[in-house]
Amino acid sequence: MNITEKYVAAEGRYDGENAGFYRRCGISGVLLPRISLGMWHNFGGVDPFERSRAMTRYAFDHGITHFDLANNYGPPYGSAETTFGRLMTEDFRPYRDEMFISTKAGYDMWRGPYGNWGSRKYLMASLDQSLRRMNLDYVDLFYSHRYDPNTPLEETLQALVDIVRAGKALYVGISRWPLEALKFADKYLRDRDVPLLIYQGRLNLIDREPQDSGVLDYCYENGIGFISFSPLAQGVLTSKYLNKIPEGSRMSRSGSLKPQMLTPALHDYIEELNAASQQQGLTIAELALAWVQAQRGVTSVIVGASSVEQLACNLQSPGGIDPAAVPLPGKNVSLG
Repeated sequence: MNITEKYVAAEGRYDGENAGFYRRCGISGVLLPRISLGMWHNFGGVDPFERSRAMTRYAFDHGITHFDLANNYGPPYGSAETTFGRLMTEDFRPYRDEMFISTKAGYDMWRGPYGNWGSRKYLMASLDQSLRRMNLDYVDLFYSHRYDPNTPLEETLQALVDIVRAGKALYVGISRWPLEALKFADKYLRDRDVPLLIYQGRLNLIDREPQDSGVLDYCYENGIGFISFSPLAQGVLTSKYLNKIPEGSRMSRSGSLKPQMLTPALHDYIEELNAASQQQGLTIAELALAWVQAQRGVTSVIVGASSVEQLACNLQSPGGIDPAAVPLPGKNVSLG
């Protein structure tokens, strides 16, 4: 299809294999796709708009209804939301009620004392800006993007309550809060009839902190959804680094992934995963995604993509797998 033509969503996007693609988010009424599209990278102002459009159309045509953003996704900051706003205006406006759109605030966004962390002023101002960028009246889900040790939790959480009551978000979530703060948030929000819908944390074969800390168990036992970001460890849990660090890869650019992170122990583990995945007729990425989806309490995983082809491969991952069939890394394997 020529992507410059008027977009008409695929008629069968909820049929056939997509019929079992959705999981209940905790004990809420919300169903989320087991794979969601994250816009942390590759949807910013520095990226080709038509490539972003092609990936977003492909995702929606194949049953992905949840699109995960944040105020400072880009680069530059805000530009992923601006890209999404253009897509909403030009392509997805007729399908708004079929989409579940999330955004967040908590990390640095603008200069000065009011553009970071968890104050009421920052969260409310940031969401207003996000809605303007995305050409939306409301988001389906708004997150506190990180725990703020210096702002009273009551202030942050009451801002989330008031955002829902103002009609600017339908649900609220938190991301990467420690367990005791999660418990406090859960009670505070329930007591005000704005229950915590979902917790976002990094969970993958190398980083299992939400399991080790008890966060994932708490969410499952208390009816809170859980969504994993970085399920492929920013591409490390793929075949990309089997032989060497490819030119143009994230690790070669020394950004959030540094070349020295590819230690001999990590490389050996990638080779072990490759052997296990081949035995099951999967790629390393498919195996790693399936492992996350098989963990008790996981609602969805957020995948990034730099091309339609990469997104299509991620969607081939089975919805679950016997976790015992997937080797876990030794204690000396980490990403630092």
